[in-house]
Amino acid sequence: MLDLTPDEWNAVRLSLKVGLWAMAGSLPLGILIALMLARGKFWGKSLLNGVVHLPLVLPPVVTGYLLLLSFGRRGPIGAFLAENFGIVFSFRWTGAALACAVMGFPLMVRAIRLSIEAVDRRLERAAGTLGASPAWVFATVTLPLILPGIVAGMILSFAKAMGEFGATITFVSNIPGETQTLPSAIYTFTQVPGGDASALRLTLISIAISMAALVVSEMFARKVGQRMVVE
Repeated sequence: MLDLTPDEWNAVRLSLKVGLWAMAGSLPLGILIALMLARGKFWGKSLLNGVVHLPLVLPPVVTGYLLLLSFGRRGPIGAFLAENFGIVFSFRWTGAALACAVMGFPLMVRAIRLSIEAVDRRLERAAGTLGASPAWVFATVTLPLILPGIVAGMILSFAKAMGEFGATITFVSNIPGETQTLPSAIYTFTQVPGGDASALRLTLISIAISMAALVVSEMFARKVGQRMVVE
């Protein structure tokens, strides 16, 4: 039952690769956006919040189609990146990582934002009165305090990437060895005769990885919640 075929191993490895790149690539922007939403006071904050969380309410196929229009070879962003930097997203694993990053971004931002809002601002002000610059205060005071929220957001983003299907298959199709992640591989095996065993194996692996990610994320979320109660 656990003896995976080469195609199944490829799907597992590619899913892990896509999930890790999606998580790591969106992290810097996720921290910045979370900080803006938690602390910023500017016109359009509600609009930014709506745009960030839009992938949660849009059908994943719509998100994938919008990515195809924007980052495809003929899209304005995709054509510019391909011609000037040689970066191609459409029908590549990099496109799968981009789609997964977009779909998991709201979960990452929300977890980090809640962690930032739980920080006692008096600690930051105290560091500022001692002569520390805002950047140094963030690096030495704020960042360590919000680290559990950052880790929780990263794990949630990774778990979402492992289960993403609609946006990915719309944007980069279902190419074995290139864009066929766990969900698309499961879908493929359910459509071919004799593929039930492979689909079941990959389903169990997907459940195990996702459950482990959610359990770890909950552990870090509890740390944030405990700090809020103490404060």
